[in-house]
Amino acid sequence: MTDEVRRVRGGDFWEESFGCARAVAAGDRVVVGGTTAFRENVLHGEGDPYEQARVAFAGALEAIAEFGLGPESVIRTRVYLTHARDSDEVGRAHHELFGSVRPATTLVVVTGFVDPRILVEVELEAFRGTPQP
Repeated sequence: MTDEVRRVRGGDFWEESFGCARAVAAGDRVVVGGTTAFRENVLHGEGDPYEQARVAFAGALEAIAEFGLGPESVIRTRVYLTHARDSDEVGRAHHELFGSVRPATTLVVVTGFVDPRILVEVELEAFRGTPQP
């Protein structure tokens, strides 16, 4: 565990205009802010909630990898959807990554995102301390 706070940028075009970081490590926790399927200003998986969830979670996991962490360190996920009908497909993507990890998870249906093509946005929190037996 460390007492310093460290921030990682992900290259998202919203980071500069909003003044935020992709991930922040403080103490034994790393929190990753809202992550979508945008990569280098291109939306991946347009119209496909499974693919958007897969790409968004990959981006969030890339952020915690900057701290030497992987999916097994994830203790919480939050998933935001624009359509409840997409929950099975998004859940499938979540299960593929975290089925053996079993983080605490919240799923919320929202009215929309800043770009109407976005169907899914995810957040996660990871633990970087020493697990207790």
